[in-house]
Amino acid sequence: MGIAILEGVEKRYGEVMAMNGIDLDVPEGSIYGLIGPNGAGKTTSMLVISSLLARDAGKVEVAGKDPQVEPRAVRKVLGYMPDVFGFYENLTTTEYLDFFAAATKVPAAKRPALIADLLGLVDLEGKADADVNTLSRGMKQRLSLARALIHDPQLLVLDEPASGLDPRARVHLRELIAELSRMGKTVIISSHILSELEGICSHLAVIDEGKVKASGDLNEIRRTLTANRRITLRTPDEEVDEVATILSGQPEVSEVDVERGRLRFVLTGEDEDSARILALVIGSGRRIYDWRLEVAGLEELFLSITGSESNDS
Repeated sequence: MGIAILEGVEKRYGEVMAMNGIDLDVPEGSIYGLIGPNGAGKTTSMLVISSLLARDAGKVEVAGKDPQVEPRAVRKVLGYMPDVFGFYENLTTTEYLDFFAAATKVPAAKRPALIADLLGLVDLEGKADADVNTLSRGMKQRLSLARALIHDPQLLVLDEPASGLDPRARVHLRELIAELSRMGKTVIISSHILSELEGICSHLAVIDEGKVKASGDLNEIRRTLTANRRITLRTPDEEVDEVATILSGQPEVSEVDVERGRLRFVLTGEDEDSARILALVIGSGRRIYDWRLEVAGLEELFLSITGSESNDS
């Protein structure tokens, strides 16, 4: 059973249906990406999960609790990071975390050690006495994440955490999220910039126009959607043409392309077909130095699912 489950959830803003029957099942321990264009319903879904917005219809459970009925119980196990840091006048990073630690009823005697640990985790120990409004965008995002971790939640809900960050800060943030996953946290993370989530998510939901277009294990989604898979192989130069002829004779193979000892082709079929064709080539006495399936990226998956461009930039 997932740590966060949504069934047929609806939320309307006036004439706009922000959530139009959304179903999600977030496995415990996963890094679950919500991808989709701006206005798709990602933030609304996160607010509903986090007990910060009431749904109009449907069912929601977070760690077995309904956030609309038992918001305090949900907030004990969930840490929410909004997409906007906010403005905090005349507060140092230590004072900022101390304020939120007090709000979550962390005993005063325990706060200094907790704050030091959190600043170390997000690599801000050197900024303990810095005014929060002087921090860079990336530092503010890491500080906001530290705030979400104050009460050691099981589930983290991160709304567009990499938005506006430079490439180095994005890498740092991805490494931090991966570390939190290794610590046993479940992470729900959203982005309209697909490359931000590439290589980090174990599970995925594609949301567009308030509806889930596809969801589940990322590798399963890839296998389901990429019936036509592109394979690259390397063989000795003198055998390239012969291997290309063998491949071209297979009904599952198309678009055979030869370039400098490498062949690329499209395979329509299952893993068994790939294995059979590889065995056929090797059985013919040809040498294969490399045989590689090109994995579909999130941009390709998004296009396959929605039939439209993301606003990746």
